[in-house]
Amino acid sequence: MGRSSGDPATALRFQAVYKLLCGQRTVAVARALDLAVSTVVKAAYRFSEQGIFGLYDQRKGNGAPKVDADFRDELWRVLERVPLDFGWERPSWTRELLCLELERRGFGRIAVCTMGRALRAIGARLGAPKPIVLCPWRKAEREHRLRALRRLAETASARQPVFYCDEVDIHLNPKIGRDWMLPGLQRRVVTPGKNHKAYIAGALDARTGQLVWVDAESKASWLFCKLLWRLVEQNPQARTIHLIVDNYVIHSSKVTREVLAHFGDKIQLHFLPPYCPDANRIERVWLDLHANVTRNHRCPTLPELMRHVRRFLNDFNRRHTRGLALRRAA
Repeated sequence: MGRSSGDPATALRFQAVYKLLCGQRTVAVARALDLAVSTVVKAAYRFSEQGIFGLYDQRKGNGAPKVDADFRDELWRVLERVPLDFGWERPSWTRELLCLELERRGFGRIAVCTMGRALRAIGARLGAPKPIVLCPWRKAEREHRLRALRRLAETASARQPVFYCDEVDIHLNPKIGRDWMLPGLQRRVVTPGKNHKAYIAGALDARTGQLVWVDAESKASWLFCKLLWRLVEQNPQARTIHLIVDNYVIHSSKVTREVLAHFGDKIQLHFLPPYCPDANRIERVWLDLHANVTRNHRCPTLPELMRHVRRFLNDFNRRHTRGLALRRAA
């Protein structure tokens, strides 16, 4: 009867009760059927109370499932917006609030755990939003500039190299981020208390993927100027070095303009539209740096942390050198 039910869970309950009636112990039955002991005990209790019918799935008479394709499609559309758009006095979603919103839209009331399964079914995740600042330029003007910079990067050569440039702050106080932990255990990260900083200016070669970088104790114009000198030293064959930069003040300060004038036409700056960090490819390198080095770090001193930072950046260049060699060989 259990096998003919067409439900594997029901078949297991029938088999568990059969083994118990044959004289086997509860723990042995659970081990033989790869079930929890509590599942075997519940099956025996339901059989003793309701007989054969107690072993069938009790949800058969519930009617059609509440979480169907239409429910999941509507849940997707709800998650594309925030609760404030629908009149709720809350800026972010919870499973309880999603249950209320879907019920208000004409769907049946469901439990919070059921909403969790529905969220998993559509691939939703609980993550941290990304803060952004909107570019003040008109969309057409912004897109025109970004297309021009992409074309510049696509035409890069040894004589006309193109670099994506940016700076990153290295904090002794670690950035706190998510990590896997055992149940009931919250991992702790000891912070030094008083924060110290170091700064890195980097230039990512649009053609080779190699990173040129310098570090300093302050984020002043000379940090960027130090990077300019390093780029000129490492690209003696270049006719013009093109740098794609953001609108940070050190890229256009008086000191920087004097250094650029010293190099003449050797270096040319190309400015991104305001507040468009996603268009600067070196930002992805800094994200990897934080994920692999500075997030949840346990370095007690800034020099020790900087040793790890320099090791990561050197390894980054070695990986890209090997990758470039393999692509050329292919």
